[in-house]
Amino acid sequence: MSMQKINPAEWDQNAFDAIGKQWFLLTAGTEQNGWNCMTCSWGAVGVLWNKPSVTCYVRHSRHTFGFMEQQDTFTLSFFGEAQRKALAFCGAHSGRDCDKAAEAGLHPMALDAGMSFAEAEFVLICKKRYAADMDIKDIPADAAAAFYGDNDAHKMYIGEIIACYKNVE
Repeated sequence: MSMQKINPAEWDQNAFDAIGKQWFLLTAGTEQNGWNCMTCSWGAVGVLWNKPSVTCYVRHSRHTFGFMEQQDTFTLSFFGEAQRKALAFCGAHSGRDCDKAAEAGLHPMALDAGMSFAEAEFVLICKKRYAADMDIKDIPADAAAAFYGDNDAHKMYIGEIIACYKNVE
């Protein structure tokens, strides 16, 4: 399989399914300087500031957080059902403790200014445009109780989609 660059508007996935049900790997860093991925099921895809954009969230405690802070770009890699176990593994283990990609059976690959995986069906290459810490006291009480009992807040990142790739056979 190989990656073919497409217009972001040609990404034909239902974002509710691709993000909330199928999940994705958020990857930050570079092949030269190191990288890490994490499984995500929260985020958004749309248009912001007249640019195709994504919104994603990373807790300060996650290993990927440091890579997100250091880099200007990140990727979102979307997979088919065949990689469900790999995504579950990457969501349950820290890159501080193991080589998640190798143990999950994924094959990392440099793609433009970021890292992705040969098994990905779609990849969004994103440039950070904005980032802000979420303040737990400003989150609705029910969500704060359900998701932030440990006070481990997320940082929100907004990225402009600067490239989109589709895996073709």
